[in-house]
Amino acid sequence: MHRLLFCSGAEKTEVGFEIKAGMKIICVGRNYADHARELGNEVPEEPVLFMKPDSAVMQRNNPFVIPAISNDIHYECELILKIGRNGKCIEQEFAHRYISEIGLGIDFTARDLQTDLKSKGLPWEKAKAFDGSAYLGDFKPASDFADLGDLSFEMHKNGIPVQVGNTAHMLHSIPTLIAYISRYFSLKMGDVVFTGTPAGVGPVHRGDELKGFLEGQPMFQVRVR
Repeated sequence: MHRLLFCSGAEKTEVGFEIKAGMKIICVGRNYADHARELGNEVPEEPVLFMKPDSAVMQRNNPFVIPAISNDIHYECELILKIGRNGKCIEQEFAHRYISEIGLGIDFTARDLQTDLKSKGLPWEKAKAFDGSAYLGDFKPASDFADLGDLSFEMHKNGIPVQVGNTAHMLHSIPTLIAYISRYFSLKMGDVVFTGTPAGVGPVHRGDELKGFLEGQPMFQVRVR
């Protein structure tokens, strides 16, 4: 069994989110057991990490345009964290200090490409990091939320709930993720962390409308074209 080891503690485009030079979008895969199982994946002992470039951030108020590179684009609704201060090798007990805002977003995934890449043991970037693959909805101050370990969220597709999640069901908690990620990558102000998606992912089609809610509050509305 692998052990999670952490270092010593340490203390403009119009998209509705300021893209800072050098910002990172760090994503966590398979962080909900039910989602891992629904795709036939093993439940990981350690967080699975991948990244998206800043060019993946989708322009706000524009529809999501299905790219020509794939015939099977899936939505993955996720709780997202905005980093508010620089940190490296952050201890779990101090992780909350580095989160300035919490929001909801969508990790759009070219599932057909991902399946092919996985079968060949290749990286996922072509399936996960294409232009427009990261939708960032609204953010709220982290101080608005009393317990990071009990945040509920959901996404509706054409008015029907398709994903319902709660941070209590994460395999790796938010503090664990911040500590683990910062062991490998320095976190900087403006970075964004996608914390993983619950079960219920599925394809999008032209004309679909996707709406996301965090603790019952609307956080995004995206049309698919």
